[in-house]
This record gives sequence, structure tokens and C-alpha cells, in this order.
Amino acid sequence: MQSRYVDGLTIRALRDGDTETVAALFARLGDRSRERRFCGAKPRLSDLELTTLARVDRGRHVLVAYADGDPGPVGIARLVRDGDSAEIAFAVADDYQGRRVGSILASELAADARAAGIAQLTATVCGDNPRVIALLERLGSLDMSWQGRERGIVVGI
Repeated sequence: MQSRYVDGLTIRALRDGDTETVAALFARLGDRSRERRFCGAKPRLSDLELTTLARVDRGRHVLVAYADGDPGPVGIARLVRDGDSAEIAFAVADDYQGRRVGSILASELAADARAAGIAQLTATVCGDNPRVIALLERLGSLDMSWQGRERGIVVGI
């Protein structure tokens, strides 16, 4: 995939094994953002977690966003395919939250998913996270259920 430019963001696919980019984005997340993304306190990523999050193959697709004038990654969106559905997850640097980075990444990832024949996306949302729910609602129809303190979401795209 070549880079795409959307509303002040350069979006590119993560290269397989690019742990530096994953670590750089993780370093830009505050405690609250990490808690929401990983459903609990997460002061650091283990080597195994870093390797897993940086894996790209036939079933794993990861997009990285870079903002004009900022050399570091400002957001990451990941898709892990399972047949005709795929689990998605997002992380946006604290300084860029509320600036449409997540929405743009979600839209681009959903377009890539549709092009790959994926009919639905699934996500696990930690607790009540209205921003992520709103972002997912813009992608398609939602079916939500509570699983303990997490919300399971299926998005028809």
C-alpha cells in the first residue's frame, strides 16, 4: 500500500516488525489512554506485546497516521482478520485526540476491510467510552453487548 494523504494526515501501512513505530505511539499515550486502549493499567509493553502489535501479515493489517509537521506517529489502527470479519483497535496520541485522527484512521481501515471482502468488524471497548462508540457508529450499524466491564461491539460495514 502506498501512503495516502487525508485532511492533514499521511496514512501508511505499518511495515511488518516495525516495533519502533508502535513503541513511539505507545510513548505518546497517557495513563488514561493506555487504560482505555488495553482495558487496564499499562505502564509499558512487554517485548512479546510489542512484537505482536507490530506483526503484519495476510490476516493482520495496520495503518499509521502522521500529522503535518510532526515526525512521530499520531495514531495507529489495527485489523486482525477472522474469516469474513475482523477485530479492530485504535490508539491516538493524547495531543491529537479530538482532532479526527481516529475517525480518519477508522474510515481508511474500514475501506481496506471492505476491499478485502470483510463484512463486519468487531471491537472490544473498555467501559463506557462514548468517543469510540461514536467513531464506530459512523462506520456502520452497531450491535453492542456488555461482557463484564467491557463492551463487545459488532459493526456491519
